[in-house]
Amino acid sequence: MMMFWLVAGALLLAAAVALVLGVRRGRAVEAPALQDLQVYRDQLAEIERDLARGVIATEEATRLKTEVSRRILETDRLTRQAGGAGETRGPGGTLLIGFIVLLLAGSVALYWHLGAPGYPDMPLTARLAQAEELHRSRPDQAAAEADAPRPPAVQAEPEFLDLMAKLRATVAQRPQDIQGRRLLAQNEARLGDFKAAYTAQRQVIDLLGDKATAEDHAGLAELLIFAAGGYVAPEAEAELSKALALDPQNGTARYYAGLMFAQLGRADRAFVLWRDLLEGSPADAPWMPVLRARIGEIADKAGVRYTPPGAGVKGPDAAALQAAAGMGAGDRAAMIEGMVQQLSDRLGSAGGSPEEWAQLINALGVLGRKDEAAEQWAAAQAAYAGQDGALATIGAAAQAAGVAP
Repeated sequence: MMMFWLVAGALLLAAAVALVLGVRRGRAVEAPALQDLQVYRDQLAEIERDLARGVIATEEATRLKTEVSRRILETDRLTRQAGGAGETRGPGGTLLIGFIVLLLAGSVALYWHLGAPGYPDMPLTARLAQAEELHRSRPDQAAAEADAPRPPAVQAEPEFLDLMAKLRATVAQRPQDIQGRRLLAQNEARLGDFKAAYTAQRQVIDLLGDKATAEDHAGLAELLIFAAGGYVAPEAEAELSKALALDPQNGTARYYAGLMFAQLGRADRAFVLWRDLLEGSPADAPWMPVLRARIGEIADKAGVRYTPPGAGVKGPDAAALQAAAGMGAGDRAAMIEGMVQQLSDRLGSAGGSPEEWAQLINALGVLGRKDEAAEQWAAAQAAYAGQDGALATIGAAAQAAGVAP
């Protein structure tokens, strides 16, 4: 700390000396110039005396006075060009030096306000070590859930709550019912009870064993993150690692892995993950609105100049971007909105699987857009008329959304 201020003081002193010398440079011209002017004035007086005594003729006296006057004018011109006496003498020079002192004092004050006096050097190795320590010592899932803000209460229809009560009872009576637990996880999340949702999803994975997919593990990680208010705890990281081990290209796991690195101060690693995901994902991927909203910020923190693909193309509106930039509930809402818009467009134009129709109807139910959910349920019934298995899958989502008996 003392060494810093010694060096800073020496630099300030050197700057002050340089500025003052610049101000005083005009005075270096001033002294000789004044001496020359005085000599010329004495010469004029001497010519007048010689003329009065009759030593020189009138024509000669006129010629000499003209020559001396010309020298006086030339000296005065050169003096002004060099910043002479009239510009540096008296209060003008004093004010300028005072301004220099004020400027240097203001620089110190500005640094004190905006800088970090006493902050130690942070070389790259130290910053990496700090991020690694933060990674090792960060709070676990239970601590994160205890500190996370409580999500707003979800207003659900009484019929849906009755269905949920029956679903919970049915699942409790069927310990091997994987599909029932999948449905329970989805709809507990819809109600905002993410702890119950990730508990059900974890049971799904336990029942599947080695058959659990990357998407199963990524889904569990997502629910854990939602329950922690958008924070990626070690337990969620473990599920992300399992998902990426099974499928290194799993988009959900790559997105949340990038989020974790951003939270740990490793914007460099977050940027690589998110850039590749942004450039390699389809336009209807649910994480795309969030990536478009935050990739610029992460690139800046990583020290990278980056222009996202399609930067000149109109993207989501300002409200969607603002919601996407948030964490927790805002993050979730942005992802669901992106999924709904893109999935709805694709199913309406090209159709899709029963699971995709169920996903869309369930998402519309989460958003409280029951009229749209009912329209999609009607469209799905028309698309899969006579296919009982497909209609059963979609119908379960329609019942959960409260648009089917």
